[in-house]
Amino acid sequence: MSYGDLVRLYFERSTALQWYWTIYVLVIGGVLAFSSLRQRGDTLRTALICILYVCFAYKNLGAIKDVTEQRVAVIQLIKSARPVNTDSVEAQRLRDSLEPTLVSPDYPGIRNFHVVTDILTVLMLWTMELRRKHIRELDESRKLPAGSAA
Repeated sequence: MSYGDLVRLYFERSTALQWYWTIYVLVIGGVLAFSSLRQRGDTLRTALICILYVCFAYKNLGAIKDVTEQRVAVIQLIKSARPVNTDSVEAQRLRDSLEPTLVSPDYPGIRNFHVVTDILTVLMLWTMELRRKHIRELDESRKLPAGSAA
């Protein structure tokens, strides 16, 4: 592979990574929006949504891990590639400008951020469910006939 091909591959992997994060954010937004619009509480439905979300998050994190490792590998190849261009001064100037910008965050930090966000999303789902249950109990207690014990 040429140096240009490696740089192109790096940016293709970066675009793929960005798409995984975009899908992740959209799913979180969709799940929370769906849950917030539900009027009636349903513990079974909330549990099912949480299980499906956790399965999605697990697979999404795996894809993010794969692409992150691919980016790291491509960065190493880029830095070790020898320019085949005869104009080595120009090639070296381009390398000196480009290579410092080719960075990839460490995977443990990415994983920790993803897991914390997953936990917060599941907590929000259950908080909304408990809120619906609390509201339903308040509505039922207000409907008790006069003189009834609350």
